[in-house]
Formats: sequence, structure tokens, C-alpha cells
Amino acid sequence: MVMVVAKSKETEAVWRIEALRSVLKEVHSLFVMFHGSIRPMLDKEPGGGLIRSHLYTFVMDYLSDFLMGNKFLLPNFRDSLKERGTVQMLTVGREAAIEVQSLVGALDSCMGNTLGYSMILFQDLLVSTTLTPDDTVNLFSYGILRLTPRVLSSGGSTWSYLRKGNASSHTEPGSLFANTGSAFDQGFRDASSVGGDNYRIVRPLQHGKWSRGKDGFLVTDIWGVEVGNLVPTTPTIWLQQTEHKMYLCAYQHKSLTIILLIPVTSMLNGEEGISMLKQQLLENASAKIFKVEEKLAKGWGGENAYHVKGYRYLLVDGDRNISRASPAGKVTTLTKESLLALNKVREDVDLERNRAKGDCVDPEKDLEICIRAKNNAWVIARATRGKELYIVLEKANETLLYASEAVEKFSDRYCNGAFSLD
Repeated sequence: MVMVVAKSKETEAVWRIEALRSVLKEVHSLFVMFHGSIRPMLDKEPGGGLIRSHLYTFVMDYLSDFLMGNKFLLPNFRDSLKERGTVQMLTVGREAAIEVQSLVGALDSCMGNTLGYSMILFQDLLVSTTLTPDDTVNLFSYGILRLTPRVLSSGGSTWSYLRKGNASSHTEPGSLFANTGSAFDQGFRDASSVGGDNYRIVRPLQHGKWSRGKDGFLVTDIWGVEVGNLVPTTPTIWLQQTEHKMYLCAYQHKSLTIILLIPVTSMLNGEEGISMLKQQLLENASAKIFKVEEKLAKGWGGENAYHVKGYRYLLVDGDRNISRASPAGKVTTLTKESLLALNKVREDVDLERNRAKGDCVDPEKDLEICIRAKNNAWVIARATRGKELYIVLEKANETLLYASEAVEKFSDRYCNGAFSLD
């Protein structure tokens, strides 16, 4: 896949290459999760019509989430305290963690002897997963795009922790660039017209296609319906590591979303087996689900739960694909000068990381960058052992020593000293 972004003189069009690359990686990973590897599709239809038709609709549906009015809001310098391609975890206390573990055991029991997997979300944060890190990121990304209570209640889509707000215009492929008249749009139309009418194309990123049934399970007709009874067909996805095809079943109770993945090969009677599994979950796990949701709701501090007074920060654990950041509402208080400086610092860290990989240098070598922005704010980045920390301090009277001590305090209190210089 190749993404081309036209240069622009607009003040908001200041992009970081790695941030744009992460968008391309995400759309590719999601495509493979829903449609499988691209190579078999090319082998099946060497002319390319099959893969072009699927890619066209999928990419257009994906890009619609970035469309605000007639403009695309690709990740720019204002998104420097966000990290796509990672999950955001919910911090839970000991008692809640025990209840969550008990629920995970109950979910495993419902799936019987099959090698199934589960994922639990609260609001738009990850509580538990039995999937591999890469599969966790992909399913989490889709979950916060289309499955969480926030999305279903709004009838639209949101990037949640990554980007607040709904797309103001949900358009169909082919009309997405209708007002631009660009060669890019025409090229996509030409590609999609080749054999496009002869293929049944599943569009998992369509807006407003998921809803919560009376029994709590989420339903959609994206994958079609059973002939004769109009019951929606159970969605399926492909795991990245094992390349196994899995049924996807999602259940929701208030702010808690549970996703079960069951191997297609283990359900010899197909939809009937899925129906029986759902019934087992309702009978054997409902009480535990209600209890976990209640405990998590009581301990939840709201959207500003992870705000740290005086700091605007981003913490990334690259080895585990996990990130945590200042709430979006708090980040908007930063000035443009601070955000531009932060964007430049992140570019420098990206450059050093890629250079280390290319030169076969120790990628876990410690790195620290400190700069003072035009508005006298301090922007500090520290990287060590696969982890990265970015902090912006906007008090103009702070000295470098004061700023460094503030980062040390943050590292000791919230990162177990991982970024301390001692």
C-alpha cells in the first residue's frame, strides 16, 4: 500500500511522517483482519478486479472517519500527544482485577474446548485480552471505531481516546471526493469499476450498521443474513498470527463490551452453534458481567481520570503496544507553539529510532531531547528500553533544571522510575 499526501500551505497541515505511516499501517492491518491476506485474492483473480473492488470500498469507508465537512483531518501536529497503533488500558484495583479474571475464566468455559479468545472493554479502554499483542491492537481499533457504547449511542463513529468527536458527514464510497474532482478520486473510481458489480463485498467499516439487541448481543447485517429467516450472519475476522478464521460475537452491558472470537472450524453446525454459545454466556456469565461492570463503573474517574495536574504527556510502551496520554480536552489547552515544538521533537525521536534500526545499533539505547519553544514552554522526550515519554510544560518561568526535576517526579510516580536518569 502507498499513501500520497499533497503538500499544503494551510497552517494545520504540519504532519509527522511516522504518524501518517501509522495510518497506512492501520488501514492495512484492519483490511487483512476482515478480508484475509491480499495474496490469495490475487491468486483467485489475477486480473486484480477482486482486490481492487475490496480495497476501494474498505479504504473509502476508513477515510470517511477523517472527513469533517469537506476537509480531511489527517493526524497533524495537534495530534502529537497521541499514538495510533496502540491500546489504552484501564487501570483497575486489586478487587476489580480478581473479578475480571473470574469473568475471563467464565468466558473461556462458555467457549468449551475450542481455542477461542476474549477481549473486555470498559468505555473505550481495554480491560482484558487473551489475544496476541498485534491481534489485540487490531480488534481494539475496530472496537472503539464501531462497537463501544459511545459509538452506538451517537449513531456515528469516533476515534475516542485517539480523537474526540464524530465525523460530521458519513458519505458513501464514490461520493467521498465528489466535491474535489481530483485525479485521485477518478483513479479510485476507475479501479473500482473493474468487475466491481460481480463481487459481493463485505464492508465492516460502514457507519451505523451495528446495534444492540434485546439480549445484549450486538448485531449487524454487514455480513449478510441467513436465507429464509433473515437472521444476520455472524461476523468473521482473520487472526494475524495464526491466520485462523474466527467468528466474532460481541455482548454489551452498560459501559462494558465483551468480544468473543471462536474458530469457524470448531462450529460444525455454524450459526446454530453460535446461538447455543450465546445462550451459555447469558446463563453462566451474566452475573459476573454485571458485577464487573458495577465495580469498574464505581472506580472510574471519567474522561479526565488520567490527567496529571501541570503535565501534558504521552507515554508509549512499544514492546506491548500500549499508550497513555493526557485527556484530549486537556491537550487542547496547549498553545500552537508548544504543539509544533512537540511535533519537531517527535520527528527527531522517530529519526533516531529508524537510524538505530538501519545501522543495527542497540535500539534500546537511552535518548533524551529537551527544547524550549518560542512561547518558553519546555518540551522533553525520553526514550529507554522500548518505552518513550513526551512531556510539555508551559510555565514560562521554569528553568531546564526545574523541568528535568518535573520529569523525574513524573517518571518515579507514574512510570515506576523507568525514565529516571539515576
